[in-house]
Amino acid sequence: MRHNKKFNHLGRTASHRSAMLANMACSLIKHKRITTTVAKAKALKKYVEPLLTKAKNDTTNSRRVVFSNLQDKYAVTELFKEISVKIADRPGGYTRIIKLGRRKDDAAEMCFIELVDYDENMAKEKTAKKATRTRRSKKSAAAAEPAAPAVETPVEEAPKAE
Repeated sequence: MRHNKKFNHLGRTASHRSAMLANMACSLIKHKRITTTVAKAKALKKYVEPLLTKAKNDTTNSRRVVFSNLQDKYAVTELFKEISVKIADRPGGYTRIIKLGRRKDDAAEMCFIELVDYDENMAKEKTAKKATRTRRSKKSAAAAEPAAPAVETPVEEAPKAE
């Protein structure tokens, strides 16, 4: 019986699997988004999220723990200098998996996994949603009224220039 054995082996030996996850984690840290299969992305998410949490506390011990998992100086430096600053206030959920469909060759489910704070498209949508929420409030309605005469001023100047 395989009770309580929830680890996905990905059809690899333990050493191959750990090396693959470390390489994928380094690629994710360097490029902020990678394309892979859904099974590998889910395994990578479980592997990299604790490392990102560890990177929020910049101590010598946490750097050593992360380096022992990644084995890449550049990735560790990038993680502690740039990424940890962006994820400092986030309580978890540092990565996002978005499915892309099936691969043509072997019909494997493909997806991309990305760091949440580095996606510009999603960030633009969030700011647009926040703007719509503030427009409905009373404070922004009062702020919108002075903006209306400012728009009318250039219209009045255009006929005077003729």
